[in-house]
Amino acid sequence: MSLFLCVDCGGSKTSAVICDVNGDILGRGLGGPSNFSYIPLTAFIEAVRVAVSSALSSCVTITPITLPPSTELFVSAWFGIAGVDSPAVAQNASSALSVLLGIPEGPRLIVANDTHLLAAPLRLHPDIPHAITAIAGTGSCVVSFTKEPSGKLVELSRTGGWGWLLGDEGSGYHVGREAIRQIMLDVSRASLGMSLSHKSTLKRKILSHFGIKNEQAAAEILAIVHTPETTIRNSDDIPGYLLVPREKRLSQLTPLVFDAAFKDNDEFALRVLRNAAGGLADQIAQLCIGPGEELATKPRGVVATEAILCFGGSLVGVEGYRALVLDELRKRRCVFRHVEFIDDAAAAGAAGLATMTAA
Repeated sequence: MSLFLCVDCGGSKTSAVICDVNGDILGRGLGGPSNFSYIPLTAFIEAVRVAVSSALSSCVTITPITLPPSTELFVSAWFGIAGVDSPAVAQNASSALSVLLGIPEGPRLIVANDTHLLAAPLRLHPDIPHAITAIAGTGSCVVSFTKEPSGKLVELSRTGGWGWLLGDEGSGYHVGREAIRQIMLDVSRASLGMSLSHKSTLKRKILSHFGIKNEQAAAEILAIVHTPETTIRNSDDIPGYLLVPREKRLSQLTPLVFDAAFKDNDEFALRVLRNAAGGLADQIAQLCIGPGEELATKPRGVVATEAILCFGGSLVGVEGYRALVLDELRKRRCVFRHVEFIDDAAAAGAAGLATMTAA
């Protein structure tokens, strides 16, 4: 049987899908986080091994197989990997994956950034030449693509994907960071004797999450978010937040922000999300030819009205947040002809592999 594998490697999980030559899904599997920038190569390969092995075990027509396989298993495989942002990094990942899967390095083993999986819908729209993919999950990245006559998708330009310290605009990291920033801005306003916004359920939940008793002590949050992760694990006196890396302390606040914004209609939380959505919109607009710009000044720019915007990732999977991003894009006069959210990038990629082979 001809098998095609696609694996979506992200900061929260690894998703593997196996399909047949008709594009019908035969198996699925999940593994742990696999952002190539944040974990060692051995941990990355282990997350992939778990996901692919799980997908293989769920294929009822396939006898149990261990990795690396003793015989040729896959016709081809496509990996979309968060953190693979240069040819050198892609080569490192490709070499290790080739050994794990028994697929020789080359055209049968495609290794690229995870945004590439999201561009697949461009093949279904003959009326447009370009796509922009925007991932906003734990991290974020924005990439533009063009379509060759053969149907092959070619990357044009990119921005973002710089990690939580330098960027990840519109991501879970950004939302958590922006929530802390807005709390500290209110601390600054209070020091000036300025009146603050109405009481916020979000502020109360975040301060409580970090063990801060009231808003008057809100400035204590700075020391909490900056204190390095502790190496001591067996003491009951250590607060739970010190047992996780600093970046996770930020991203773990995201569910609190979303609940407060979309369930409580908390204006403070909505302000946090509008600012984060604006950061992602800025990056999308950066890859477009904006009002007053000429193609000569941005040769690889995309005309939004002649392109599809493909969203992916857990945050933009929330319709309310996606609407905020689109609203921020309209403010920047950046309106796309088509907009789609791809909620199963691994399945789309596996089917795309099978289609390309059939063609």
